Amino acid sequence: MATIAVLGAGKIGEALLSGLLHGGRSPGDLLFTERHPERAAELESAYGVTGVTVAEAARRADLLVVAVKPQDIDPVLAELAQALRPSSLVVSLCAGLPTALFERTLPEGTPVVRVMPNTPMLVGEAMSAVSPGSHADAEHVRQVTDLLSCVGKVVEVPESQQDAVTALSGSGPAYFFYLVEAMIDAGILLGLPRAVAEQLIVQSAVGAATMLAEGAGHPVLLREAVTSPAGTTINAIRELEKHGVRAALLAAIEAARDRSVELGRAHEDSERA
Repeated sequence: MATIAVLGAGKIGEALLSGLLHGGRSPGDLLFTERHPERAAELESAYGVTGVTVAEAARRADLLVVAVKPQDIDPVLAELAQALRPSSLVVSLCAGLPTALFERTLPEGTPVVRVMPNTPMLVGEAMSAVSPGSHADAEHVRQVTDLLSCVGKVVEVPESQQDAVTALSGSGPAYFFYLVEAMIDAGILLGLPRAVAEQLIVQSAVGAATMLAEGAGHPVLLREAVTSPAGTTINAIRELEKHGVRAALLAAIEAARDRSVELGRAHEDSERA
């Protein structure tokens, strides 16, 4: 079985390690890098996976998942370029950074696959979008798809669509959490205890998501099934429309897309400077 190294053990890196272990991967097949020794020790204790340097990961791993923040990518790529094996596959989870950036820095011909996952990876319910770089072929995409299928669902998209994916599903869980938080507050406003309001809303969210996932119908039809003439739901929908909630969501996701584009451009500008 291939050795996999996760470079950067932040929230998404740890989520991937945890998900891979829950998906049946052996701790002996996994490595990770972490620049803070206390954090590395914590992860080794929690998961039984070995922490290594970037150079050692490059020498030992068949597949390297780069999960650092975009602003931290330069030193990681510099270390990888010095030690990367010719047969290694590099997978980028870095928001906004194109595969071309990796290909310019790493040895000629290095296959790179760009991925936009999200944090439900921690519970095995991630939504990940993959895009191959110029040196990655269908087999490389299959390897990455198999890897990520252990922690959720995977879709392949052209790299030109990755900024939109970042805004929609990469940041998407935060939008749902925001809405759930607001609805719990509404329950408290109406006189419910916080614990009761939370249980009501969280289970309602789980049930609604399950109906969507199992193909119970288009979202419009499912909403209409709850919306009786002159009933409570239509009055609530009227208020949502009056306050521009739909337009606000569209604008928010567009703003997230624009920020993803900016992250990529900012790195390109810093390279030229």
